[in-house]
Amino acid sequence: MKRIGILSDTHSCWDDRYAKHFAQCDEIWHAGDIGDISIIEQLEAIVPTVRAVYGNIDHGQVCRRCKEVEIFEVEGVKVFMTHIGGYPGKYSPGLAKILAEENIKLFISGHSHILKVKADPRLGLLHVNPGAAGYHGWQKVRTLVRLILDNGNITDLEVIELANVKA
Repeated sequence: MKRIGILSDTHSCWDDRYAKHFAQCDEIWHAGDIGDISIIEQLEAIVPTVRAVYGNIDHGQVCRRCKEVEIFEVEGVKVFMTHIGGYPGKYSPGLAKILAEENIKLFISGHSHILKVKADPRLGLLHVNPGAAGYHGWQKVRTLVRLILDNGNITDLEVIELANVKA
């Protein structure tokens, strides 16, 4: 069993509540628009494993350290993570084919600043966009996601809302 914390679109914003909400996690995944590499370094101080992809605002050290796409498996769940990928019914061009060929069970993306958790029964996967964790953007509510991966299952998905005040 692995407890996973997921966030996106921090845009160089650090909030101490990330550490509070992800303290019991085994891994943290960042779905892009990190902003500054210090965000990744601070996440690494919370948990031993941080996985991250770069987004369209990222550059320099973030792009040298992170890839555009990460495909990996945790607890029997194959994961595909990228910043811009769409969602079930509106995937980026060619992505549905890749998700099917790779037998992906959990598709993580960011970019829209819109929290979205949606099953894709056609591809047999769950899509999670954790919304935006940072202050930059038009979102009214900042969000994080936690879930558990256990022996091929995705369970206990929680949405955490962060008040839009700097902590």
